[in-house]
Amino acid sequence: MRQNFMKLALIPALGLLATAAFSQQAQAAKTFVYCSEASPKTFNPQLGTDGATFNASSRPVYNRLVDFERGTTKVIPSLAEKWDVSKDGKTITFHLRKNVQFHTTPYFTPTRPFNADDVLFTFNRMLKADHPYNKVSGGVYEYFTSMDMNKLIKSIDKVDDHTVKFVLTRAEAPIIANMAMDFASILSAEYGDQLLKAKKQEMMDIQPVGTGPFVWKSYRKDSEIRYEANPTYFEGKSPLDRLVFAITKDPNVRIQKLKRGECHFVAEPPPTDLKALRADSKITVMEQEGLNVAYLGINVTKPPFDKLEVRKALAHALNRQSYIDAIYLGNAVVAKNPIPPTMWSYNEKTVDDDFDIAKSKQLLTKAGFPNGFQTTLWYMPVSRPYNPNGKKMGEMMQADLAKVGIKADLQTFDWGAYLDKARAGQHQLIMMGWTGDNGDPDNFLSVLLSCEAAKNGSNYSRWCYQPFEKLIDQAKVGSDQKARTKLYQEAQIVFKSQAPWVTLAHSKAFRAMTKNVQGYKMSPLGTDAFYGVDLK
Repeated sequence: MRQNFMKLALIPALGLLATAAFSQQAQAAKTFVYCSEASPKTFNPQLGTDGATFNASSRPVYNRLVDFERGTTKVIPSLAEKWDVSKDGKTITFHLRKNVQFHTTPYFTPTRPFNADDVLFTFNRMLKADHPYNKVSGGVYEYFTSMDMNKLIKSIDKVDDHTVKFVLTRAEAPIIANMAMDFASILSAEYGDQLLKAKKQEMMDIQPVGTGPFVWKSYRKDSEIRYEANPTYFEGKSPLDRLVFAITKDPNVRIQKLKRGECHFVAEPPPTDLKALRADSKITVMEQEGLNVAYLGINVTKPPFDKLEVRKALAHALNRQSYIDAIYLGNAVVAKNPIPPTMWSYNEKTVDDDFDIAKSKQLLTKAGFPNGFQTTLWYMPVSRPYNPNGKKMGEMMQADLAKVGIKADLQTFDWGAYLDKARAGQHQLIMMGWTGDNGDPDNFLSVLLSCEAAKNGSNYSRWCYQPFEKLIDQAKVGSDQKARTKLYQEAQIVFKSQAPWVTLAHSKAFRAMTKNVQGYKMSPLGTDAFYGVDLK
């Protein structure tokens, strides 16, 4: 993966302009500038798990068979006009939209519209080990395998050019919503064939081709991504002519660029800036309850964290309310469950681990560590919806842990390396978080905490616990929401009893933009999409 992106970083950026000239360019043509917080790990959302990757790839470049209605978690048709589900829930037939064009770029010219072959190519890449693209770019399809899609999908059959049948091994309640997630973005089989013949398969993940509202033009790592509006987009050309991601890692610099008019939009403005931004007549601030959780992941495969008493000691040692007060400035609540309070099946009756230094020391003594121990704590290098300041939180955690004798060395890495190393299980304690992808509890509990996810890396605690696994497996098979709710609530109790995480916070989400931005809708799923946005 890193080798591929070294190549990507060397691709010449076409027509780059100085940041200061962005606002002038916007007047000549509708160029929308988004000050984003990090570089994408890839331009193929099948291979990604982070918001920066999805914002830069699946949102502008691609479509899925189904999608979420803007600003909601309601599933609506997209590349599939409609779908049928068999009575036993094991067969889903998608009826595909006709005359949808893939992007024409300097490196690819399509000869046919989107059809069933593209659906088979996309999903079989993740499903079949012998697919010519399965191992390309590392071949890690974290979402796909974390949700057991490789075991759920028995076959994908082409009925005709505009009809595809998914045959499943079992019924699964969240399957249609899962198909609207970023990893299910549809690739071009024809582009894949072209690259295969040229023996340049990795370019599919570096220079993307989709059917989405914007065409990828160029990328300069840690600096800029440029797109142009797709003139043949099946839902109509975007009101914007160009879209620019001005990658700006420092949140304070992002805010200054917004105030100077050098960008139109920033996600997750620091809580310390919210009051001033709201008072600025040129700025609009949006907010909503976040479908998210911030947590401290504990690698249970590494001693001493294989001991429950040690994990519980961590939970009692951390003064989480102080983090809410100092870092979120009150724009969050202390988390006690791995799913947010806004999600159905949230268990109000879960008993949280209170802040109690004496209890923490008692548990450490019981575990055989009366004088504590030394460890490493990784803190997030970027601001995220669920954690606006990883470094500050790391420092506060470090101070709290020192009070019970745990000496934590703070470490961090570039965001891409941080995720890669975490997926490989190199950490002991790691600061992470999650924003829901589809509004279903399975998206948190299976993707982040299942045994399958422990194998492929999205379960950063490497925790596999059969009583928990049994509950979430039963919950995903049923279609009765009341029965599923009961199972998920039981699973939250089991999770809390075993403490593979210290749950930290559920935060509000914020967006700040210049007053001339029209039509933007905040997504409860945490990503940012700019189709439908206009500049006044």
